[in-house]
Amino acid sequence: MAAFREAALAWAAGGPAGPARELAARLPVRTVVLLEGLSDAAAVGALAASRGRDLAAEGVCVLPMGGAMNVGRFARLLGPPGLGLRLTGLCDEGERGHYVRALERAGAAPEAPFFVCAADLEDELIRALGVTRVAELVRAEGDLRALETFQRQPAQRGRTAHQRLRRFLGTKKGRKIRYGRVLVEALEPDRVPAPLDELFAALLDERPPGRRSPGAAAGCDARP
Repeated sequence: MAAFREAALAWAAGGPAGPARELAARLPVRTVVLLEGLSDAAAVGALAASRGRDLAAEGVCVLPMGGAMNVGRFARLLGPPGLGLRLTGLCDEGERGHYVRALERAGAAPEAPFFVCAADLEDELIRALGVTRVAELVRAEGDLRALETFQRQPAQRGRTAHQRLRRFLGTKKGRKIRYGRVLVEALEPDRVPAPLDELFAALLDERPPGRRSPGAAAGCDARP
């Protein structure tokens, strides 16, 4: 599945279509989870691990697109006009309209449910855990001094503790990726943010016959 993901990324960047087409034919790839970036992919991977889900074995490719503006390109290549794979994923509220239009142009809507985060996934995770718990995790990760320095910056005055934490996670390369995993691993099972939980419910419902859990929903729409 990792090889298919790399081939799809290379194809989207202007490379040949052959490797992705060949791997899609050879592997049981059914669904592609389109995510904006690596931090979202880290969060999805961490939740899959905590729930004992092997997404690759289920035929699910988790694909960080390198930016929300790339969704149209990936929808064309991997969705109905291209490989014909089922598409799903997460998007931010501010990008909802762009995703809807991109999926419609690719002929993938409404069969491609995307689950909407209020601001972004980090915002959802901070709200689910609470500011105090996130600050504890920052301390445990050895980043408390960096956070305190950041909070003293003039630009942070007037912002809430929640807003400062969210901005802090994006101030250093790789930090959002690390905390995508850390924050998800700290969640109680009943505190998983709705968009992430609904994404996994939709993936569960799309398992091949014989692997679907009893009582699984017959479908799932994007979060209003």
